[in-house]
Amino acid sequence: MSEQVKITWHGHSCFKIEDEGFSIVIDPYLDGKVPGLKNLRLEANSVICSHDHDDHGYVEAVTIVDTDKESPFDLTLVACPHDDEGGMKRGMNMIHVLDNGSLRIAHFGDIGCPLNDAQREKIGKLDVAMLPVGGFFTMEPDGIEELIEQLQPRIVIPMHYRTEEFGFPVIGTLDDFLKLRSDVVRYDTNEITITKELPSQTAVLKYMD
Repeated sequence: MSEQVKITWHGHSCFKIEDEGFSIVIDPYLDGKVPGLKNLRLEANSVICSHDHDDHGYVEAVTIVDTDKESPFDLTLVACPHDDEGGMKRGMNMIHVLDNGSLRIAHFGDIGCPLNDAQREKIGKLDVAMLPVGGFFTMEPDGIEELIEQLQPRIVIPMHYRTEEFGFPVIGTLDDFLKLRSDVVRYDTNEITITKELPSQTAVLKYMD
């Protein structure tokens, strides 16, 4: 059981999570799909996607590296709509919860509506929540803030937002969300190492092209 996990943000909702020599990429995006982001070319032992839209499900961007190591993570899947119409508009989304026995990390994909009691209970107490904060295709920032208040994750990592350099024009900016937060820590890198000792924060990672 490892007591630290490395998380690297590759833009939009794509992350690489590494623990004990095992790596997982979540939500790789199609070449040219997200304005301002370079094409992804990653290596990992596994790849998972929250849904099959082009900006989240381009598994071809990831070269799978064989390993004798078993994944250190227990994986819990929590289904939720991608919209506020029960999935009728944009389909369904899968929240992935990874637990290595010491740290519990959740990637919320394109969550589109509030969670019910059963869903929140299944997600459990989180060390890290990677949450979409740009709205339009997902819950709006105030809804995400309410979800944070309900789940009380120790570390919040914003994703799926717009800046002057990248992102879909129709979604909100990072700053729109950060106005709701008082614990913002800006990193000059796209990496963060999660430990039990890391203070509670909203961790803004830097896109590194």
